[in-house]
Amino acid sequence: MKNNSSKRMLEFNEVMKENNDLYSNLAKKFKMSDCMLWILYILREENKVLTQSDICNMMCIPKQTVNSSLKKMEAEGYIELLNINDKRSKQVSLTEKGLDLANNTVDIIISKENNALSKMDEKEQELLINLLRKFNDLLKDSFLEI
Repeated sequence: MKNNSSKRMLEFNEVMKENNDLYSNLAKKFKMSDCMLWILYILREENKVLTQSDICNMMCIPKQTVNSSLKKMEAEGYIELLNINDKRSKQVSLTEKGLDLANNTVDIIISKENNALSKMDEKEQELLINLLRKFNDLLKDSFLEI
């Protein structure tokens, strides 16, 4: 018989996978990869110049995965990869075509997310974020023992 923590962990993982599926299904609906969706999302949400490395760090996924998506997005005309001071770093910039794509995809997602979150009161919003952050910190510490 499973203890209560094990049951809760299963339930938590189901909820997180369901959340992941919501975004994956939107990516498919918009005919793009999950990685492309998240790159567009980050480029729209961050109001600053971002490099490939910045995007990798924000997405917490391997550089090769992000690099492959960026190269595909560049080939399709959605972004430009511009050299900056350090020749190894490239600034990621949306083209007009990329801005149009973002307007018709991730901007809609962001609007719907904000709408859903606004249906929670301030305390619920804060609690949601604080508990997820606390769980991630505790998990990080636990995983150091592996």
